[in-house]
Amino acid sequence: MTRNKTLATSLLGLSAAAMFAFTSAGGAAATSVSPDAKEVSHTVSATLQTSGVADYWTPERMRSAIPGDVLAQKAVARGKSTARAAVEQGQSTRISGKAGKGKPSLHTDENPVPHIGKVFFTLGGVNYVCSGNSVASTNESTVSTAGHCLNEGPGAFATNFVFVPAYLNGAAPYGKWTARALYTTNQWSSGGDIQYDTGFAVVSPLNGQTLSDTVGASGVEFNASRGLSYKAFGYPAASPFDGQSLKACTGTAFDDTINPGGTTQGIPCDMTGGSSGGPWFIGSNSEGYQNSINSYGYGSRSTTMYGPYWGSVIQQAYNNASAN
Repeated sequence: MTRNKTLATSLLGLSAAAMFAFTSAGGAAATSVSPDAKEVSHTVSATLQTSGVADYWTPERMRSAIPGDVLAQKAVARGKSTARAAVEQGQSTRISGKAGKGKPSLHTDENPVPHIGKVFFTLGGVNYVCSGNSVASTNESTVSTAGHCLNEGPGAFATNFVFVPAYLNGAAPYGKWTARALYTTNQWSSGGDIQYDTGFAVVSPLNGQTLSDTVGASGVEFNASRGLSYKAFGYPAASPFDGQSLKACTGTAFDDTINPGGTTQGIPCDMTGGSSGGPWFIGSNSEGYQNSINSYGYGSRSTTMYGPYWGSVIQQAYNNASAN
């Protein structure tokens, strides 16, 4: 078993949303990562322009960004007709993190966590918002999120991608971190397979510091046992939430019985769009190992959040992002 440990302090309902077009700044060119001589690559990446991106995300654009859950709807619909996939299980892997400076409902209100934040991005001329988390990495600059929060699945990669850690009521206490490269699984980018709906953004240094030096970085775990207990975090922005503060859900994971046949798991949760991409931590707090992300739910008032199983394919995407 390989681990990544974090000492840092520390979903997504499918709701319809109106689409507002914005002018895109910056561009992306998708490039396949060269496969290892002994292993077929399952990762696809894009290199992004970074100039002017932080300035692009004005308070007005951040407030009007559309919750990214709408980008996962087609993938969920496709999944209903797919045959059951074999449960992916490789060698359990964890990679240690580092400390940073810093009515009945199924969610709890949370204080800001330095390494958890919101991600903003542009796809198809439209501005969107999701959630993300700083994770342990060789480059100390990697953010985890949902695959649909950085790639259309299938389709183009996002532009204007920024990570805003510890976001609260419009404030960006640790700044806006601009992505220079995006990574996701080939299964998501080429076919929109919801079982592999995870992506990683590599951000540029800010004020001479790396992301993990500034806010910390969560440990990550791959190929873990199924049915674990989790605490999931996110910034739900679709009604009845407003996306201005951090929320969380806790519960024991179970298989998707509405759309059986896949490897995704769900936990009790009523968070809505905008929380997609938020981290799932093994255990009961934000100091555990991250082991999935908020991916999808069924209906605008879903009481279950589903996330992909982090096996060897998603681990490969992480490895490639971490080494960039």
